[in-house]
Amino acid sequence: MKINALSFCADKLKWLKEKIKRINTARNNNSVRFPMTNRFLLILFPLFLVCMSELTVNKYPSKLVLFIAEHPGVMLFDVLLISSIFWGIMLIIRKGWLAMLLEAVGVMTLSITELFKYGTNGNHLMIPDMMLTGNIVALKGFAYIKITPRLVATVLVVIGYIITAFIFNPKTRKKIKLPARLVSGAACMSLCVLLVVTPSVAQPVYSMFGLDTKEANNTFILNEKYDNNGFIAFFMQTGSEGFASDLSEPEDYNEDSSSVIYQYLSDSPDKTSSFKDGKPNVVVVMSESFADFRVFDELEDVIGNTYDSLDKAAEMGFSGTAIAPTYASYTVRTEFELMFGLPVKSIDDPSMPNRVLLNRPQPTIPAYYKAWGYNTAYIHPYLASFYGRNRIYANFSYDKMIFENDFTVPVEYFGTYIDDNTVMNQIEELLKESDEPMFIHTTTMQNHQPYTQGDGDEFDNYLEWIKHSSEVLEDFLVRMEEFDEPTVVLFIGDHFPSLRGDDGIYAQLGITSENCDTLYEQKYILWNNFGLDYEKIPKEKVSVFYLPYIMMDWIDAPGDAFTRTMLDEMTVTPIYSTNYNPKQATNARLDALTYDHILGDIAAPSALDILGGKVTADELSSD
Repeated sequence: MKINALSFCADKLKWLKEKIKRINTARNNNSVRFPMTNRFLLILFPLFLVCMSELTVNKYPSKLVLFIAEHPGVMLFDVLLISSIFWGIMLIIRKGWLAMLLEAVGVMTLSITELFKYGTNGNHLMIPDMMLTGNIVALKGFAYIKITPRLVATVLVVIGYIITAFIFNPKTRKKIKLPARLVSGAACMSLCVLLVVTPSVAQPVYSMFGLDTKEANNTFILNEKYDNNGFIAFFMQTGSEGFASDLSEPEDYNEDSSSVIYQYLSDSPDKTSSFKDGKPNVVVVMSESFADFRVFDELEDVIGNTYDSLDKAAEMGFSGTAIAPTYASYTVRTEFELMFGLPVKSIDDPSMPNRVLLNRPQPTIPAYYKAWGYNTAYIHPYLASFYGRNRIYANFSYDKMIFENDFTVPVEYFGTYIDDNTVMNQIEELLKESDEPMFIHTTTMQNHQPYTQGDGDEFDNYLEWIKHSSEVLEDFLVRMEEFDEPTVVLFIGDHFPSLRGDDGIYAQLGITSENCDTLYEQKYILWNNFGLDYEKIPKEKVSVFYLPYIMMDWIDAPGDAFTRTMLDEMTVTPIYSTNYNPKQATNARLDALTYDHILGDIAAPSALDILGGKVTADELSSD
């Protein structure tokens, strides 16, 4: 019986080999018999792939036809770009169907990703987003992924084209030797790389084909640029912009960084303090996607009593407005400004500023508190690896980092993610356990998209979660009033939420690049339980990165020349934000000090001087 089974398998394998041989023979014959058809398949493929990828994101053929009619130069650019990649692959591997398959997989994957990304949060796909592909599980959880019949049909048409090419088997001539094919193929494919990494070459090329190359400094300007350029040209052109925005070193910084930096530092003396006894706990709660939509009067009836508890929390302390450096996504931008006390504008607004950092101990705000004798902790109820937080934040002077699997209190969920109340309970436990005063930074997760859980549409569901967060905040502050240690709390949202693309609440409100500044304004609350005077807090709008210094000044913490400089600069330039004010001129002082701390020699005073033993905390806090 065993022999029969082996014989049967051998016969089937022999039959399969013969079948494959006959198919390949027929295909090789087709290569010779149908030269015109094969030429047609090869020449047409780049145009076909451009149309199918644009159709994937445009969704409707009529929109694609209209785009081609209005932007023929852009369409020609796309076809030439895809052609250079295709013929580069074709020259190397010779097999037409395989070259088509490889390029189609890459381009269609990107276009489908663009479709889901924009449908999820109203932001278009750009090259920096590729850095997050290592967290594909998390990204899948965020996204609204809807497989529609139209999308399936588009993919099937692409597959059908490749199957047709497989049958007719177009290929390059054998006369071209392998070394020549490799060189020619690499040269063709390098053209698109050259456009991205060499802006001086790319700019005249883009202009020649009529691409929209205006400077895009916020999401809504980017979206308008996308409408003019389409998917492929937008992806390429914004990639070139990323390489063009090279962070420049301050003049003469390389030769004498101390002299360059010290010209920008404040002349006022370092701040002394009565801080040594009874240092207050400092708690920063950066609430995921928390935003106050009452800034839009037309939503009054929809919002109802959503923010009642937020108002009660604000009445217990001080409420102001801060300018966040991002909208709808890239939480780490706001997190960076709160943790470093520095503007992302000064490092050219990277979508992920933590990726810019050097691998070294960083002069962060938690480092300042640690230098003043605090225990420090970071809490984020999500994946430790997302945005590389566990690895990168290890340099931020946190004594303890608590991610989703590290909680020491009972964990409950609200919607998809860990309940804000669980986070507040963890904060309270850390405060109670520590013998020293604590600095705690918390980045919550509860209100992150998707907003599909609940009885209403996504905006109604979002408001339900925000109402819960407001109630949790009010309850936490009430509990902290009874806490027997002096404590201050800063509460702020990181950005307005991601609420769909074309049919979302922002589109219904008519938000454009001309009126989007409101979406960068975040309400913040400062609170304390030991009688600090709220009159000392500035009333005007300020950028988020100033808030750490406002808190230091408010609690009478000692301050070095750097922290004094930042407080002084706040009175001169209270808002420094590209997204909020795209036409704002650069600030040499803020840019130089930020460069020094992030990418330079850290010549300006910092907490690292104390932590590294250059000076003592007593020296810092005395004249």
